Amino acid sequence: MPTLTDLVRDHTDLTDTDLEWLHALVSDWQLLADLSFADLLLWVPLRSAEALPADGTSRAGRGRPSVLDTGAAVPGWVAIAQMRPTTGPTAYPEDLVGKVVRTGRRGLIDVAWRERRIVREGDPEWGSGIPVREESIPVRRGAKILGVIQRSTNLSSARTPSRLELTYLQSASDLATMISEGRFPVPGEEPNMVRSPRVGDGLMRLDRSGKVTYASPNAQSAYRRLGYPTDLVGEALGKITADLCDTGEPMEEALSVVLSGRAPREVEVESRGSIMQLRTIPLVVGGTRIGAIVLCRDVTELRWRDRELMTKDATIREIHHRVKNNLQTVAALLRLQARRLRIPEGRAALDEAVRRVGSIAIVHETLSHTPDELIDFDDIADRVITMAGEVSTPETKVTPKRAGSFGVLPAEVATPLAMALTELLQNALEHGLANRFGTLEVVAHRYGEGEVSHEPGGVPVWGEWTAPGANEPRAPGAEPERPSGRRLVTIVADDGVGLPAGFDMESTESLGLQIVRTLIVGELGGHLDFRPREGGGTEVVVDIPLDDHHHRPSRP
Repeated sequence: MPTLTDLVRDHTDLTDTDLEWLHALVSDWQLLADLSFADLLLWVPLRSAEALPADGTSRAGRGRPSVLDTGAAVPGWVAIAQMRPTTGPTAYPEDLVGKVVRTGRRGLIDVAWRERRIVREGDPEWGSGIPVREESIPVRRGAKILGVIQRSTNLSSARTPSRLELTYLQSASDLATMISEGRFPVPGEEPNMVRSPRVGDGLMRLDRSGKVTYASPNAQSAYRRLGYPTDLVGEALGKITADLCDTGEPMEEALSVVLSGRAPREVEVESRGSIMQLRTIPLVVGGTRIGAIVLCRDVTELRWRDRELMTKDATIREIHHRVKNNLQTVAALLRLQARRLRIPEGRAALDEAVRRVGSIAIVHETLSHTPDELIDFDDIADRVITMAGEVSTPETKVTPKRAGSFGVLPAEVATPLAMALTELLQNALEHGLANRFGTLEVVAHRYGEGEVSHEPGGVPVWGEWTAPGANEPRAPGAEPERPSGRRLVTIVADDGVGLPAGFDMESTESLGLQIVRTLIVGELGGHLDFRPREGGGTEVVVDIPLDDHHHRPSRP
């Protein structure tokens, strides 16, 4: 299904500014459909060089642009948007977006375009077996007519209208006039709040002085929850709303102005534990403000839920902050204990514990500043790498560095990965690069997220990463299988003395490497590979799945 933008750019001569106006109209025309109890279909003229089929009912092809105006005949029309009412039966159950018709097939549209006025003449149509009343409303932006709205009302359920329906229809007529005069959507109006009130949520009609001339039952009920028990009709809406919400604290000065119908805006008011969202649409017809429509919606439950979520998020961040403080206290105590020890092995063990606790504290510190459990791990990695460089011996003369990007990771991945990275860096500094100059680099790359290439393009990887299972026997000529899903591959590489003879990850007695294996293989369900680097040194490849179903604790 082509979008509104696609149809306009492929088949019309409308400019980008015209397109923005149409987008603003379509984003808000549910209001007109509901007030009218009618379907809306937006037609725009085809460019004059557009090719039309013989029956004039299929999609238009491309053609050369040519300037169109309302004084010139147009070859046809293309429907670029459609809206059905939520207040009544639809006249067109089928989708008509993309339909192309020749000039003359929709006579009222042609008249509205040519004469630049709303056209209501004509008898009901019976094309689909139901009576449908058709009207055409020209869409104006400034002095330019952009297209025509076809308003189609299903008359099969016609009956004597109630006062509510009469108010709806009168308001719809005023809005249609504003569209034809280029006054709706309101030029320069601020973007609407998410989920603006709809017609069925509650509607009030105001006169020029801001007094209520009609309030729907839902609107009356909403104001009763705010604390106004009597009928709203005849009351100044801005004044009574300001009085209801007067808590003695400073109040927004524009509230009474907006709710008197003089300015288009959305506001929220609160009283007696109830919260109501209001939207004011001034009605300006023929250059004169004749009143306003005010839509209202009770959003108490929604806002309380939002507040509960905000409180929960703040509590979680505070917990992370306190965990970070406690971990730093534990690290400080371990540091003090290490200074008192006379046994070098014991002091070294406590120093390792301090580094491990510190890497976890860094993750919790980052989580204390984020609104969710997602972390930009590049900052974590840089701090872990810096911490490893600071604690390296003066004889090592190695400054670790990072290439590539880890991206955003969930907290359940970030914490074990930070600990594993700390252990691998420390292991490289203590064993691979002990008492020598050298290079230590961390390279990160993500796979399975839309990249064309599987290799870390532009990232200086030492050696070549081989996917797990790539060396297993396969059919002649077949490509090795890449791991499925989203994955993060991290390489910790050094140009030190290399792996010791007979090194076996499964039987190593190093506590640090056992921790790494437990975290990567057991907790994150990933792969861990130690191998010699070409030209000397060691590469450690950490391959972690990022899809949620992989993140489950298990025994390595």
